[in-house]
This record gives sequence, structure tokens and C-alpha cells, in this order.
Amino acid sequence: MKASFKIRFVIMVSFLLIFGLTACSQKDTLEKVKLAEVTRSIFYAPLYVALEQGFFEKEGLDVELTTTWGGDKTMTTLLSDGTDIALVGSETSIYVDAQGATDPIINFAQLTQTDGTFLVSREKIDDFDWDMLKGSTFLGQRKGGMPQMVGEFVLKKHDIDPHADLELIQNIDFGNIANAFASGTGDFVQLFEPTASVFEKEGKGHIVASFGEESGHVPYTTFMAKKSYIEKNSETVEKFVRALHKAQSWVEEQDAEEVAKAVAPYFEDSDLETLEVVVERYRSQGSFAKDMRLTKEGWNNLEAIMDEAGELPEKSDYEKLVDTSIVEKVTK
Repeated sequence: MKASFKIRFVIMVSFLLIFGLTACSQKDTLEKVKLAEVTRSIFYAPLYVALEQGFFEKEGLDVELTTTWGGDKTMTTLLSDGTDIALVGSETSIYVDAQGATDPIINFAQLTQTDGTFLVSREKIDDFDWDMLKGSTFLGQRKGGMPQMVGEFVLKKHDIDPHADLELIQNIDFGNIANAFASGTGDFVQLFEPTASVFEKEGKGHIVASFGEESGHVPYTTFMAKKSYIEKNSETVEKFVRALHKAQSWVEEQDAEEVAKAVAPYFEDSDLETLEVVVERYRSQGSFAKDMRLTKEGWNNLEAIMDEAGELPEKSDYEKLVDTSIVEKVTK
């Protein structure tokens, strides 16, 4: 009896060792790709789906994701070869090009096509009107970043001068904006999800408007890399985009609950119900870029928003900074 148990035990241990070594061996055969995301948000749901559903692995890629918290830090990481690919606002590539970069940063696939922030009021407002912001204290996003530029663009669209008609606060670090509002700073704040919905659920604020719906289509968050990296690793980038395209389709086809379950590991502080609400909110306003091509029209809208905010250093060259050929090949 004891001998039989020992035999079964040895077989079981041997199986586990072989299985573990096989799994490690399979992992080692995957091509490693370093990816830096500018922030952590359900706004990037298709990316997390690609990771969780194994779409990258099926393409032979082992994608290592890090969060760099801010456009400037993300771009610095990309320029210093701390990452292969960056997920960040397209405006950063324009800033780098204006400084005379010899190795241009190329936007090769679009993840989101609208702004992802929402206007949150400290007090509950049943019939919100943008004029209510006049005379208020508005806690905006970091100066020069897409959230802040879109915010100012929308305010001006509603005949509000962000520098004269209200008290605009934009000197708080990106990662501390939500905490500042929760601590009592500002009457209104511009927040990403899931923070906006969490605040609403906890009674810390109330969502009254969507900057994404107000600003229209714009290449808000795109995947980009150095031109030299894309030229040397064209097949890798193609596999990367193919996995993302599958993820975009999956997000559109599944119900919000399934998408929420898939991205849940990346948002341990948010409950499933909140994640589901946020996924549906972003999907209903068309935030996820199903096409993934960064169009000339979208680029022009981006420059118009930057110019309106006084942040466009110079007219950029769309043909130089955007490459749609990879998405077109993958989605053909």
C-alpha cells in the first residue's frame, strides 16, 4: 500500500516538474516586447484584454507591461530605450519632433479615439449646464497633456474662457489630482475612469458631462515606437497590432460583464459592477478605436485642439509621424 502510494507520488511530482519545465520552455520561446502605458485606466480595456486572453502569446509575443504615469515620463522612457513601445497621447510625438529628433517617434496604431475624461462635480446637479463652471474652481489636468488641452477646447466651445471665467488649477501632479479633489480642492474636476465612477459611488463627486462626447474623434492614445525600432522589428510590430486588433473586436463583441471580468485583474480596487458600468460607458461613446488607423482627419483635429490651447509648437508632418500601413496590412 505504501509502495503504491510512493509510486503514485513520484509520478505526480514528475508530471508537475515536466509540466512546469514545459511551460517555462514555451515562455522562453516567446519574443519579449517591453510596453510602457502612460496611466492605468479602463480606457485601455482592449490592451488588458489582449494580455489576459492570450492574444499576444498566440502571436508569439511576451509583452511586459509597465505603467509610467505621465506623458513626459513615458516619452523619456521610450527615448532612452527603457521600453520598445509606448502607449501615450499622440501630442508627445509632435513635441519630440519639434525638438529635432533624428529618430522620429512613429504613431502606428490607435487604441482610443475620443477623450477619456469626465467632468465630475462635487455637488449633485440634476440639470447641468456648462455655464455653471463660470466663477467656479476647476481642477484640471497637467498643462500640455491631451486631457487638459481637450478640457480647454471643450470649455471654449461652450464660450468659457478657462483662464478668465473660472479659477483653473493645473499644477497638481497627474497621479494626485483625484486625491486633491477628494481632499476638498475644487468645485469641479476632470477625471479618468474608473476613478470618476468610484467617486460617484462613494459620494465624493458626481459625473455631469463627458469630454469625449464633447470633443469628437481625436487620436487620443496611440501605440508608438522609434522609427528605427519599427524598421528593425517590422514583423514583431505587425504581430503586436494583430493581437490588439483581435482584442478590439473581442471587446466590441462581448457583453460588458465579460469585458469587465477580463480586465478586473488590473483594477483590484474596483468592484466588478463599477468596471462593467465604465466599460459600457466608454463603448457607448465610441472611445475604443475599432479601426486603429490614425487618420489625417483625426490628426488635424488633434492639432486644432493643441493650437487652441497654445501648445502646438509648429505644424507637424502627418506623413512623417504616422504610419498606417501596419494596421492596414493586419486588417485587410
